[in-house]
Amino acid sequence: MIPIITIDGPSGTGKGTIAKRLAQKLRWSLLDSGALYRVAALAALRQRIPLDAAEALVERLRALPFPLKGDQVWLDGEDVSQEIRQEAIGTAASQIAALPEVRQALLDWQRQAAQPPGLVADGRDMGTLVFPHALLKIFLTASLEERAKRRLKQLKEKGFDDSLAGILQEIGARDLQDQSRLIAPLRPATDALVIDTTHLDVDEVFLQVYEAAVQRLSEKIHRRP
Repeated sequence: MIPIITIDGPSGTGKGTIAKRLAQKLRWSLLDSGALYRVAALAALRQRIPLDAAEALVERLRALPFPLKGDQVWLDGEDVSQEIRQEAIGTAASQIAALPEVRQALLDWQRQAAQPPGLVADGRDMGTLVFPHALLKIFLTASLEERAKRRLKQLKEKGFDDSLAGILQEIGARDLQDQSRLIAPLRPATDALVIDTTHLDVDEVFLQVYEAAVQRLSEKIHRRP
C-alpha cells in the first residue's frame, strides 16, 4: 500500500505550508485538496451557477480536466493559483463542500493523487473521509484571532486588500459551515495527532510533524514480515 500522511485543519493553521514542506522533505507527492474546492467554486462563480445547484455544479466539474499541475492551479487554460486564494472564493468553496454530490465528484480526483513513493494530503477531511487508513493523521489548529492575522498577512503579501475584522468574520463563518455540515464535518480523526499552532512558528510545527512521520514510517518498516 502507498503510504499516506494527512494534514487537516481549518484555514490559517499553516497546514498548506507544512504539507508542502513535508512532501518536499520526503520526496512524496502533494495533494492540496482545498485548491480543488476553490477552483470548483471559482468555476461556478464565473458561470453564475448557484452554489446550491448540486447537479449543475457536478456537470461543470466533470467537464474540467484535473486542475492541479505542480504548484499551479488551472481553470479553462488560465493559471488561477492566486485568484482562488481570495477569502470570497474560500467562503464559496466551503458552501459547495457541504453538498454530498460535489464531494463525491471530487473524491476520485483526490484518491487518484496517491502515487508511489507516498502522498502528503492537505485538507479538511483527508484523515476522516478521503484517506481513513492513512499511515499518519495530523490535525492542526490555532485560535481564530491568530489564524485571521496569518491570513491577513498572506493576502497582503499577494497584493490583496482586506481588513482584520473582515477576515475574522469570514473565517468564523467558514469554520461554522465546515464544522456543522452533515457530510464530512471538519473535526480531527479519532487517531489524529492534534497540534495547536497558535504560539508556534512554522519551524516548530514542522519539526513535530516530521518527527511523527519518521517515527510512523520506522514503525511501518519494522512491522513488515
